[in-house]
Amino acid sequence: MNCNLLIGGSTVALKPKAKEDWREETLARLRALILEADPEMIEERKWRKPSNGMAGVPVWSHDGIVCTGESYKQAVKLTFAQGASLPDPSRLFNSSLEGSTRRAIDIHEGENVDARAFKALVKAAVARNAAATG
Repeated sequence: MNCNLLIGGSTVALKPKAKEDWREETLARLRALILEADPEMIEERKWRKPSNGMAGVPVWSHDGIVCTGESYKQAVKLTFAQGASLPDPSRLFNSSLEGSTRRAIDIHEGENVDARAFKALVKAAVARNAAATG
């Protein structure tokens, strides 16, 4: 569908809005789950740099960083700052498994994350942070 807009006597062709990228949709869905799991979660954008279009990295915190969310060409990565110390009975962690602190979940196009298990992981991360600061 072509649309035209008249601005100051000139006609400007408008392109239809591109379908939202699967990575944006995935990150938005995970963001909603994070906020459902902990309504007191603080969300910020940090580490603005040219490689992320100066948009920064979404960081979710409650008594310390819980997780970050990044979009890559092939995956959306949710990195849990203290993931190595969290129970993961549903085995959501599938990336950064070799480290002693962090763990990550890589979600590829077309994949879904078990919402109940993901929210349980977020709650466990918040509880771990609270215990460490308490």
